[in-house]
Amino acid sequence: MAVLLQTHYTLSLPSPRYPYLFSIRNPNSNVYNFLIPTTPLKSQLQFSNHRNPTHRSPASPVSASRREPSETTSLKLPRALVRVTVSIALFLCCGIRACSASLPPLTNVVQQEQTIQDDNDARKHDANENIDVDKELEASFNAWKSKTYALTVPLKVVALRGSIPPSWIKDFINSQGNRMKFKVKYYATLESIFSDLSIPFTKGDHVPTTALAADIVGIGDSWLKFAVEKAIIEPIKDVEGQEWFKNLAEKWKVYLRRNCEGEVDPEGDIWAAPYRWGCMVIAYKTNSFQKHKLAPIEDWADLWRPDLAGRISMVDSPREVVGAVLKYMGASYNANDINLEVNGGRDAVKHNLALLAKQVRLFDSENYLKAFGVGDVWVAVGWSSDIIPVAKRMSNVAVIVPKSGASLWADLWAIPAASKIQTSRIGGRVRGPSPLIHQWIEFCLQSARALPFKQEVIPGASPPLLQGHSTNVALELTKGRPRLVTNLIDGAPPPDILERCEFLEPLSNSAVSDYHWLLASIQEPGNGLIHKMRQYISSLVTYSGRSNSKLT
Repeated sequence: MAVLLQTHYTLSLPSPRYPYLFSIRNPNSNVYNFLIPTTPLKSQLQFSNHRNPTHRSPASPVSASRREPSETTSLKLPRALVRVTVSIALFLCCGIRACSASLPPLTNVVQQEQTIQDDNDARKHDANENIDVDKELEASFNAWKSKTYALTVPLKVVALRGSIPPSWIKDFINSQGNRMKFKVKYYATLESIFSDLSIPFTKGDHVPTTALAADIVGIGDSWLKFAVEKAIIEPIKDVEGQEWFKNLAEKWKVYLRRNCEGEVDPEGDIWAAPYRWGCMVIAYKTNSFQKHKLAPIEDWADLWRPDLAGRISMVDSPREVVGAVLKYMGASYNANDINLEVNGGRDAVKHNLALLAKQVRLFDSENYLKAFGVGDVWVAVGWSSDIIPVAKRMSNVAVIVPKSGASLWADLWAIPAASKIQTSRIGGRVRGPSPLIHQWIEFCLQSARALPFKQEVIPGASPPLLQGHSTNVALELTKGRPRLVTNLIDGAPPPDILERCEFLEPLSNSAVSDYHWLLASIQEPGNGLIHKMRQYISSLVTYSGRSNSKLT
């Protein structure tokens, strides 16, 4: 863009881009027009108050005589005046451009006004919604305030004495804080727990101190069928979504899933959760064996050795006595049809059972360990929960799991069916099971809970050990304690033997009939050994067994 300046004086404007600017005479005017570029002044324009001697304007075609004095005389303009004139011109040009650029288009103005209107409408809508939400929240909060909540969460536990490590209770209370009210009641035997659970259903005696008032009770696996069948316990609800159940070995899930008759059923419910388990073991006095140069015991067949006749005591559980004969013959504890599943059938089993009865000096679950302790017998056959504590207090005793396998036992957590009793006399259980039940079960199944079993504080093994052995307990944990000679690892059988071990499943009706027939045969007048041994040991201090079922 260029600016046309009018003046009566000639100017010389040297410029790098335009080195010579000539004045052009307007024939219709006495005024000279000069073309001045509008590029930045500092770099392109140099004003001077005198002519450049080397660059003169060309001679005018008009004679000097006809010129006016102002046209023929070169005048010097003040520098300040020139600068002011150019600055004003540039300012006006830039101002016009800036104003034209700053004016927004009409369409943009309309759009902005529409956007503002939409924003206002949205704010009004959001404000109305917030008011509705605030009213709903306030109503919910008022409803919550109107409810009454307990300050503590109760958990009442009934368990077999000596089956729970004391550290479990302490650690669980610490993990739950002060909001939990924990109570535990111990019973001497599993039978007493089962009887106490049954009293409200059989006699109608609804005492708040009975096991039925507990949130969770410990029962033996041998009592599970009867507890389910008599409906004195209820299934564990929502078990499929619990972490402890997901991590449970499949062998446990199969064994604990029962129908309403207590039979193992893949479509049944889960009625209990394990917290301890073990197996049948054989203990023998190593010093007596060495003294008489007897071979150590390794399997069930050793019980039929002539050199051990009259030197054996054993529990009086029918399943264990007949089961030992079945394992000796290569059959299963859970044979439901002896004639079909055992070589030689019932007659062969009867014969071997009679031979075992002659070998065993005492069948008595309460006193068999006392006879072993005083030295009347050199061999004791029973549950590991009974034998291990006694063997640790004695010297020169070895405890083994038979190589062909043994029966497995388990202590389980179950929920009493208190909801079926319509009374307020059974204590806090009228509220339903405690919400801490699953937390307690999961706590008992944690790997850290296995330490008391590894340290042999409590006999038995942790349930996760059923699916595989962990590294054995560190030597420093058992340092200074008597070392028990055994093939048990952390309270459980070695893996190769564990594969041949079995849980005792409920018997079929035909199998029950076979058991009655077999047991009756060894108690005939000619085989009165059992009764004689019971009289012999009756004056001794009794020991509690895992079951009080007799061979009668």
